Amino acid sequence: MTVIRLAEVRDTPLSVDEVHDAVADPSAGGIALFSGAVRNHDHGRDVRHLGYTAHPSAAAELRRVCEKVAAEFEVTAIAAVHRVGDLAVGDLAVVVAVSCPHRAAAFTACRALIDELKQSVPVWKHQVFGDGESEWVNSA
Repeated sequence: MTVIRLAEVRDTPLSVDEVHDAVADPSAGGIALFSGAVRNHDHGRDVRHLGYTAHPSAAAELRRVCEKVAAEFEVTAIAAVHRVGDLAVGDLAVVVAVSCPHRAAAFTACRALIDELKQSVPVWKHQVFGDGESEWVNSA
């Protein structure tokens, strides 16, 4: 069975249940999941909404990140999805999950997955603030 069960960049709403179900496995004793949502503030400023834009290589890079984490940890399954397009406060921007035989490995691998995704996957955030100003942030 494939270790990387889901690795996509999408312009449709994300589902925590879909990502969780993708990594569920009878051999896994632990599943760690991280969901990142659009918050209503950043560095003391009100955020109205934001948009994510991805480089055409983003999906391939996301898969590479999943492969890297799978190679570094005792992983049963990995799933990761990142949203692009316009998002409102509260919308899910990213959901990642890792299942492993034991909980400690699942937590560690999930943390490595989201950290590496944010560092390596070419997705850029455009935030629009309450005062009408905006900024681009080079992060996933």
